[in-house]
Amino acid sequence: MYLLIKLYVLIMHFGSTLRVYSLMRHARSTRLLYAAPASFSHRASHTSSTSSHQTPQQLYPGHVLTSPFQKALLTGISAFAAIRDPARDDMICAMGEASGSCALSSIKKRMLANPDGQRILQERPIISKETVDLQYLSQLEEHTLGKAYFNFLNINGFDPDSRRPVQFVDDPELAYIMLRYRQMHDITHTILDMKPNMLGEVAVKWYEAIQTGLPMCIAAAIGGPFRLGPKHRKIWSTQLFPWSIKNGFNSNFMLNLYVENHWETPIEELRARLGITTAPCNNVNSLNTKL
Repeated sequence: MYLLIKLYVLIMHFGSTLRVYSLMRHARSTRLLYAAPASFSHRASHTSSTSSHQTPQQLYPGHVLTSPFQKALLTGISAFAAIRDPARDDMICAMGEASGSCALSSIKKRMLANPDGQRILQERPIISKETVDLQYLSQLEEHTLGKAYFNFLNINGFDPDSRRPVQFVDDPELAYIMLRYRQMHDITHTILDMKPNMLGEVAVKWYEAIQTGLPMCIAAAIGGPFRLGPKHRKIWSTQLFPWSIKNGFNSNFMLNLYVENHWETPIEELRARLGITTAPCNNVNSLNTKL
């Protein structure tokens, strides 16, 4: 009887492994056709036909239901794949979703404790080309958040619609929070005045890790400095690391920022409201090492 039970467990684990492999193939092939499923946003009125179909097992369009064992397996495999190739954003996203349930719940509590956070969760705004008028942002004054964000996207060739949809979070509200975190990433770069080079990404990841507690951010923050060369590592350890830690702990919670209401706000004024200081070294953003 014991052997039969053992065999059954092995078969179930093997089946889960195959299921996770299938999910990873699905995650890699998925591309963001729209910034978020319609169920995430009460403000976005359009969505692609592919993201609007929802099966009875799905909690939101695109949702993939996974067991705790599958989530653990997906976390481990995707983490290994991301370490081997940090450019695999599909694996980074899968790891973040599979391992982020507790952190997302904590983020939700922090948002519910703040009036703006409550509004964000209630209205579920989406940052996409359909909801953000980039032409309007391009015409704002240089010192505003909106113009700074537009310049960040334009200079680096980024697109607000480039963030992947959420698939493996088994709660619609937590899934929206994960999506909001992703869509706020470039805003965070803009407010922190960090370019998307290696040093900038490591600094932002440490800030996000402290702010959100997401395991994916923590792993990237710890592992990122090891990919720096000696010159960059010295700048990181002596200047950027203390700055990231200070801002992460001392500034207001970034995900409580209803950024859509602050496009015209002077960025220095917004930094002061958030309690954010800019990096102490002017040469950080001149370093061109990209991820």
